[in-house]
Amino acid sequence: MSRLRRPGVQAGLVALLGGVVVFALAHVVFPHHTTNHDEGVYLQQAAMLLEGQLFMYPPVEESFRPWFFVADGGRLYPKYAPVPAAMFALGKLLGGYRVALGLTGTGVLALTYHTVREAFDARTGVVATFLMLGSPLFLVEASVFLSYVPATLWNLGFAAAYLHADRTGSRTTAAGAGLAIGVAFFARPYTAVLFAAPFILHALWSLRTRDPARFKRLSLTAAGGLAGVAATLAYNRLVTGSALLFPYEVFAPQDGPGFGHREILGYSREFTPAMSLDANAELLWKLLTQWVVAGPLGTLAAAVGLGTVARRGMDDRQAALAGVLLTVPLGNGYFWGTVNMLGDLSDPTDGLVAFLGPFYHLDMLVPLSAFGAIGVIAVARRARRLVTDRVSADRVRPALVAVALCGAAVGSGAVVTAAAEPVSDNYEVTQQLEQAYEPFEERDLDGGLVLLPTPYGDWLNHPFQSVRNDPGFDGDTVYAMQHRQFEVVDAYPDRTYYRYVFRGEWVPYLGLPVEPRLQPVSVAEGQTVRTDVSASVPDQAALVSIRLTSAGENDYATVTGSDRLDLRLSTDRNRTRLTGDGVDDRVSVPTPDDGMVTLIMFVDYGTGAGFEYRAALPVDQTSGGVRTLTPRLEVCRDQRRCGGEAAYVPGTHRDGIGLNATTTTERA
Repeated sequence: MSRLRRPGVQAGLVALLGGVVVFALAHVVFPHHTTNHDEGVYLQQAAMLLEGQLFMYPPVEESFRPWFFVADGGRLYPKYAPVPAAMFALGKLLGGYRVALGLTGTGVLALTYHTVREAFDARTGVVATFLMLGSPLFLVEASVFLSYVPATLWNLGFAAAYLHADRTGSRTTAAGAGLAIGVAFFARPYTAVLFAAPFILHALWSLRTRDPARFKRLSLTAAGGLAGVAATLAYNRLVTGSALLFPYEVFAPQDGPGFGHREILGYSREFTPAMSLDANAELLWKLLTQWVVAGPLGTLAAAVGLGTVARRGMDDRQAALAGVLLTVPLGNGYFWGTVNMLGDLSDPTDGLVAFLGPFYHLDMLVPLSAFGAIGVIAVARRARRLVTDRVSADRVRPALVAVALCGAAVGSGAVVTAAAEPVSDNYEVTQQLEQAYEPFEERDLDGGLVLLPTPYGDWLNHPFQSVRNDPGFDGDTVYAMQHRQFEVVDAYPDRTYYRYVFRGEWVPYLGLPVEPRLQPVSVAEGQTVRTDVSASVPDQAALVSIRLTSAGENDYATVTGSDRLDLRLSTDRNRTRLTGDGVDDRVSVPTPDDGMVTLIMFVDYGTGAGFEYRAALPVDQTSGGVRTLTPRLEVCRDQRRCGGEAAYVPGTHRDGIGLNATTTTERA
């Protein structure tokens, strides 16, 4: 028991507990990742590093480009630096990617203790570790595959080693501090500079004494940091061809820090100081009231701690740590990403911040936890003095126990309340994703190729992060976008093909589930390909208006008095013809070289109201005829949902709705 009284042991237990909590949250709350689709980028990059690859070479570039990957002459590479991905890859080697999250969380908590111990004392370090663990921003960010907590780990390694070297004169830890901030720079350059700036100022200020030993020690720190800068530039040179050209600049040249015109992927804004001030004020308010430990109570504790340290005299080392409270928000005020993470400033539920917190300000948790610990200890001492001064000696001990229990109850209740809301919000998103991914879990897809829709643009893993390709595009299951489908089929001739479709809008963050389907897809090839389409007609329907369309040309037919449509599309190199019960006229359209023939059947209830059946048939002309894929089927009650969000899902429709299609090769 005596060992448990040692601050280092206590902090170590807190750190281990934190790692377990993070690991559990990652599995339970984020099994399909978050609404920030950057997670898939880092995990794809981690898989590449495990295969010894910096680039991927897709068989069909337009169909296999993952989110936030740069396309460069037939090869792909991510816009992010490889440090966080390398950390996640290490977790995979140790048993699973999420192992890295638990280890990183443990490391951040352990280094929080060492940093605060160096700036103040060991007991304050233990309390600060508790406060960091209880911060919702830490818990959420540490449980997901993003770069912010990994960067904080290296920043804290720098701070702890720098302060230790400054106190002891150790050249070893001075060199370690430099290497840590160098790795942090490689991971997130701007973040590392903002965190290190107060310590750099401290180092420059300390050189005024002209102490040769201090100069040599700081030179080692500087050398380590510059080694990280050199590694960053070398990576840039290898990947982009220029040491000074970062991959993120290649991806979106106007996406970096700075005011004025900012742009990424066609989305642009004029980023002004006024806009920055509004956005960052909102983010800081959210941080201090929702995302620090115990919400407003945690912020109040930090304010009390700052006041306490200021009254008794803040030394230069403590000032360096406090300086992070200035450099991080000031630096982020120069970056338009702080506006984008908020979405609509007038809507508190909009933007990534609603689920992931103000992650660009994550490093502020370090000084907030440190000074919050000072505040907690100061309040505890004040309460102890009040009790001992006002309670008789024989009742002091039970009174102190009662006060401690009440304080612990209030504090722990505030901690749980603050953390519960973002965890609950993210778990609700996960429940929607669970439903969306059900078809992948219910079917054995080994040897399969799945064609994915693109609700957020022409990207893989945006939003479907849980279904990623191996770096060689040769895994048990291959995933491709529904572009240039026949080239994809040609690249994988021996696979079993599927098409993932869904009904509804893909907005899991609004609590709206989709109805998914994994539709088997077959290839039919010959001089003429036949596609049979059958559809149920509800009793209330007055007629069915049919339109056949291809390459901007249309032809029409009308069917009345039928409770079922049994139609046939016959496709050859020249024309696609429609026949079937009730279709008396000759209906046909030109067959595209490589495109889509769409059969639209509007079921009219006689008042102009109704719904549409759609069968979109992919067609490709070959030297000897044509080939087709099983058509994509939709039931459209809202025209805005047609074309990707109105899939026909058997068993989920009512009112006599049913649709089916098969393709075969017609015999001569």
